[in-house]
Order: sequence, then structure tokens, then C-alpha cells
Amino acid sequence: MLTCLVLAASPGCSAQSSPSTTPQTAPSEKVVIDTDIGDDIDDAFAVALALRSPELQILGITTTFGDTETRAKLLDRFLGEVGRADIPVAAGVPTPPKAVLTQRRYAEGGHFAKSSHPDAITFLLDLIRRNPGEITLIAIGPLMNVGAAVDKDPDTFRKLKRIVMMGGSIKRGYGDMGYGPPHGPEPEWNIVNDIPSAQKLFAAGVPLFVMPLDSTQLKLDEVKRAFLFRQGTPITDALTLLYRQWGQETPTLFDPMTIAFLVKPSLCPVQPMHIRVDEKGFTRSDPGPPNANSFNAQVCLDSSPDAFFRFFLNRLAAP
Repeated sequence: MLTCLVLAASPGCSAQSSPSTTPQTAPSEKVVIDTDIGDDIDDAFAVALALRSPELQILGITTTFGDTETRAKLLDRFLGEVGRADIPVAAGVPTPPKAVLTQRRYAEGGHFAKSSHPDAITFLLDLIRRNPGEITLIAIGPLMNVGAAVDKDPDTFRKLKRIVMMGGSIKRGYGDMGYGPPHGPEPEWNIVNDIPSAQKLFAAGVPLFVMPLDSTQLKLDEVKRAFLFRQGTPITDALTLLYRQWGQETPTLFDPMTIAFLVKPSLCPVQPMHIRVDEKGFTRSDPGPPNANSFNAQVCLDSSPDAFFRFFLNRLAAP
């Protein structure tokens, strides 16, 4: 110290005594996406937003519900066409189909599809074992894979960092945009298609962040679609083709809110709640002020569509 005081003009001493001003880059968050991509279109927009978010390190994508192998092939092509074939894809256990796979032609075209895919549950649990306490699971489909992972190895499943899911309906149901009298909650798709797995998830003890219908009915209107689809990037071109195969007019972007929340939590502020999934698939908020230990989820009950779409469109339109 005395030497440095005497030799204050010395570059070596001054470098040692002053802290570094080099900015530190925050490490990206490790995520796995569990999706039923291929029938409704919002899953594709969610995956696209994740790919355009450098804050996220996508360790893999798993498919759930119905024809999981075709869903995996759809992801193979999508990831290949946008230059991210390095992201592994795993297929969940197939279940009897309950929805039309509207984007099947996309999945069966191209030249990126793999002949087979690893088992989603084994894949997910292996990733958790290698990265304990570090992985966020983004659940944007029916919860078959989640329930199966809990059943197979609950101790490993609890080593997830957290789960961010689109699912449930707390105060507002489908079509309730907050403009008129509320018609109350109703069973939501991702919950009602596997009620036992949803019940296991809410009881699993993993930090859980829920984006229900209340905050995710975000309409990608004609003006926004035109802006997005004319960008001409590999991602927007792939989304344009998938949108056309989907065959409807105005998508509701339920699932992308999970990605937006991870990157910018202020887009969907959460509050602690205790959620119970009943036998009909309703997500019931227990009444009264429960003590802090009884909360099992952080739930977003409201969001700003304008703020969401500013974030979403800027991300997907960026060069």
C-alpha cells in the first residue's frame, strides 16, 4: 500500500488499486420448452420469441399431447430453417388426438426432420440432473410430460429452478377481454386435457409462475400481422407459412406471454396465490388470506396488450 502511495503516478499501481469498469454480461437462463406445437398457432410464435431472446439458453424442446412425433418433426424443420438445428428435440408419449394438427404439411415437408426422437421424460430428467437448480421449464401445452416426470422421479423434478406455464383461468374465461361484464372462469385447454397431471404440478413444490387466460388473450390483429410477415427473415417467413396452414384469421397469442415474462417480468406482474385444480379442470383460487406457506403459485391476472406487442414485435422484427 505504501509503495502505491509513493508511486501514485505508476500505471501498474493505479491499475491494481482501481476496480474494473468492464461491464459484466448476465448469464443466460437455461430453459426447456414443453409444447403442443402444430394445431393452434401460438406455440410457434412462443418458440420464435424464445429463439429471438438472447437472455435464454434453450437446452431443448419437448413435445406433448397427441401426435408428439409429428410435432417433433415440425420443430426439426422450424429450427433447421431458422439456423438453430443445434437445439435438441424430444417427443413425449403420444396420446389419442383431440385436435386437428393443422400444420402437419409443414412438419412433413422440408429436409430437416429426424427419423426418430428421444423420449421427452428421460430427456428432461437427465437435463435436470446435469443442471440442478438451474433450469426453467416453460410449459405451454397439456401437462402429460410434466405429470410423467413427477411420477418417474419426483426428487429430480423438484430440482428445477422454476416452471413458467400458460394455463388456467382464475377470474376470466375464453373470450373475456375485460371490456364487458365478466362471465367467470372456465376449464382451460392445457389444464383440462390432463387434470391429474395439472394437480400433480401444483402440488410438486417447484416454484411455479402461471400465465392464465386472464392475462394471455392477446390478439395478433391484421395490422400487426402485416408488419410482422413482411419482415422477410427466416423466422418471420416460417411463421407466415405456419400461419397460412393454420387456416384461421386472428391468432390469440396465449403462449408467448410465458417467454415475455421470463425476459421482462414487468409485462405480466404476478401475485402469490394458492391454486387448486378441481376434478373438472377449473383452477380455483382458495378464498381468504392464506398464510405465506400455503401459496403454491405466482399468478399474473392482468397484462397490457400494448406493452406486450411493443416487446414482441420489436423482438421478432429485429434484423
